[in-house]
Amino acid sequence: MYDYIIVGAGSAGCVLAHRLTEDPQTRVLLLEAGGRDTAPNIQIPAAFSKLFKTKHDWDYSTVPQPHLNDRELYVPRGKVLGGSSSINAMIYVRGHPEDFDGWARRGNHGWSYEDVLPFFKKSETNERGPSTYHGLDGPMHVQDLRDPHPLTEAFVEAGVEAGLPRNPDFNAGTQEGVGLTQVTQQRGRRESTAAAFLRPVQDRDNLIVETDAHASRVLLDGTRAVGVAFQKRGEEHVEQARREIILSAGAINTPQLLMLSGIGPADHLRAHGIAVQHALPGVGQNLHDHLVYGVRRAVTEPITLALADRFPRVVPNLFKFLFLRSGPFTSNMGEGLAFFRSHPDAPAPDLQFHFGPVLFEQHGLTPPTTHEMTIGVTLLQPRSRGHVRLRSPDPFDAPLIDPCSLCDPDGADLQRLIHGARVAREVFQASAFDPYRGEETAPGADVQSDDAFAAHLRETVEYLYHPVGTCAMGIDDQAVVDAELRVRGLDGLRVADA
Repeated sequence: MYDYIIVGAGSAGCVLAHRLTEDPQTRVLLLEAGGRDTAPNIQIPAAFSKLFKTKHDWDYSTVPQPHLNDRELYVPRGKVLGGSSSINAMIYVRGHPEDFDGWARRGNHGWSYEDVLPFFKKSETNERGPSTYHGLDGPMHVQDLRDPHPLTEAFVEAGVEAGLPRNPDFNAGTQEGVGLTQVTQQRGRRESTAAAFLRPVQDRDNLIVETDAHASRVLLDGTRAVGVAFQKRGEEHVEQARREIILSAGAINTPQLLMLSGIGPADHLRAHGIAVQHALPGVGQNLHDHLVYGVRRAVTEPITLALADRFPRVVPNLFKFLFLRSGPFTSNMGEGLAFFRSHPDAPAPDLQFHFGPVLFEQHGLTPPTTHEMTIGVTLLQPRSRGHVRLRSPDPFDAPLIDPCSLCDPDGADLQRLIHGARVAREVFQASAFDPYRGEETAPGADVQSDDAFAAHLRETVEYLYHPVGTCAMGIDDQAVVDAELRVRGLDGLRVADA
């Protein structure tokens, strides 16, 4: 028997395993549905999109989205040690202080920005050194880009020309402005939570890590969580915990597991023949994600990252990565960022740019063959809300994922994205891009009116891989966990992620 069982060895689960096993008397079992993080493409930052739709990815899709021309949108989620931190773009940006202060104002004691900042600092080793906002002794390495692309540097200058303040650090003081991102890398290699938090402690006698272990339900004894059932190599296993079960399986899989365990909206569980163990209507509700809309320009010189992994460029680029820890393979693709407000009255930036010195569309699944650059106009603080539901009582069936994108009643999400696209055009017109700027390839010169933007956006917008909210923290009737992350109405069960 273990003291704690953690479900999900991802961005949260690896941290929990590290922290909890610091006490040698505390026995922890960490369950991960995916495998080991040994694939070379996990370590090469620029190769992150090559991990999509592989065995390292849950490869989810939404249900048809009525406000996005009934498209089913791709939702990658990491299925590997490190979870989505092993397949993401490594951008190191914390939430805005207003995010945390807003949680605290809604009754979540201990979650203000002042409360959480010490834990951000404790977790990182930032190559810029210690400061009011950064730490130097934490497990997670954070560094500046090793080899920022000239197009990215032009993007920063263009943003300044367009009226955005220059910002050298989005995690210090103010988030607004334009600048280069810091990344979760160490000497040009990806630093996932598995690499930073799990690998250094994997030999602790009090930690057991089970990979390829697909959790199927949480076991309850009355109102107390006592164990977890999981499938491994076609056989069911059951392990018990003296103290707590902690679910860190992400905004998609955690509510699915709760509902499979009879914890969730009663009518929905009964419709799937699942006995209601604990009615909790908020489980799976409140799903939201960042939408991203690509504005692209052709580049007049063949200098983008489009052909970096193809002959003959691949040979010198691989040499630079392996031996010098530099070159295009260290790029996270989203090298430049900007944060700004769609309206002066917004309490915090509600729009973000991700700049890539490459054509990035359809998640990079189709390798680019033309030289283009991309500004991903990203909607922060979406007002639209959806849900995660069970497709069936089979734990191996993907759940039904419905973010209900652009369904907010006043249409503000759509209008903010259109505003962001117009600002992106202004940035591309700045003189810093004069040596490189070709024609606009998306949305295209014929798209000028709001209606034309809306039509193009509904056909092309995608998600930026940040689903959250389905086990909301709070004190209202829809809250799933309290401020200590304890599942309401149950003992020995927490949700710690997303």
